[in-house]
Amino acid sequence: MPEKIPYLDLPAQIRPLRKAIDAAIARNLDACSFCLGPDVVQFEQDFAKFCGAEHCIAFNSGTSALHIALLLLRVGPGDEVITTPYTFVATSWAISYVNARPVYVDIDDATFNLDPKRIEKAITPRTKVILPVHLYGHPVELDPILAIAKQHNLAVVEDSAQAHGAKYRGKRVGTFGASACFSFYPGKNLGAAGEGGALVTNNPEFAKRARALREHGSSVRYFHDEVGFNYRMEGMQGAVLGVKLPHLNTWTAGRQRVAQRYAELLSDTPLQLPTQASWAESVWHLYVVRHPQRDGLKQHLEANGVGCALHYPLPLHLQTCYANLGYQTGAFPVSEKAARECLSLPIYPELTDAQLQRVAAVIKEFFAK
Repeated sequence: MPEKIPYLDLPAQIRPLRKAIDAAIARNLDACSFCLGPDVVQFEQDFAKFCGAEHCIAFNSGTSALHIALLLLRVGPGDEVITTPYTFVATSWAISYVNARPVYVDIDDATFNLDPKRIEKAITPRTKVILPVHLYGHPVELDPILAIAKQHNLAVVEDSAQAHGAKYRGKRVGTFGASACFSFYPGKNLGAAGEGGALVTNNPEFAKRARALREHGSSVRYFHDEVGFNYRMEGMQGAVLGVKLPHLNTWTAGRQRVAQRYAELLSDTPLQLPTQASWAESVWHLYVVRHPQRDGLKQHLEANGVGCALHYPLPLHLQTCYANLGYQTGAFPVSEKAARECLSLPIYPELTDAQLQRVAAVIKEFFAK
């Protein structure tokens, strides 16, 4: 029986770092710095430098970071935020948390990202922010979005939850808008030992307010300037992330190797393979292929010991929780087609060439039938 190839193999990433992670956690336990603390502060400094940003504020999740990003821009009831219907729901949660309205715009068929050509038609006098997602690790085409935002006096917040280290025209994502938000959920390219997130910005006033908002609206303990939240990163997560961050560039190179090898191995199949735009350097958080027989292919892969996953099989505009927005089937046909056809194949730096060849062989076996 051939070895099973998991969709995601976190133990393979952890094993070489186990001693360093154990030592970092032990130091954190000895110091009893459980909420924020020196490990989180050090990680904030290191991650800001990694992104090329002036400030990094660590949170308990990427969702919390997105929520705060909109509060920093004074988004509230009656406001509208333009975003994509084809992503994880947390992007829209942040809009709902501030009692604003998500306004969806369809995606680009090649990159799965918000299509800049469709944005202006969605702008109204109530629009306040454009919130694009660098989906699957591939940057959004930012220049036209930034130009539209400038023309209409709108802010841009980058949802970079899947794009740690991705580059747009040679510059890492995260510093193009008013702020950017990252997730350190364990399955992300840079993952914590649990939940975690961060907001990066070059605006010192935003940074100061974000730090207060994550800690009960307080910049001085027991004195509360505004209604705040308990959104602090745990000290242990800062310790683990501090160990892992120096390895991120190497892991990204490994993901890029895997993506290139898939492109070679699957070029003669009926699958629509993901592409990388000329202006982009993807970090390949996911490797997402497309085919109308997606469900049958998924069953075949799993039956043959190859892990795979469905990401976003129902676009946000068709979710029950957003029925009140009034969107109907057919409103965003590119997103809806992607949701029907997309399948995520295993991608992580530790995948061997033999494993990749086996994934390709199982896929080719499906189409041969």
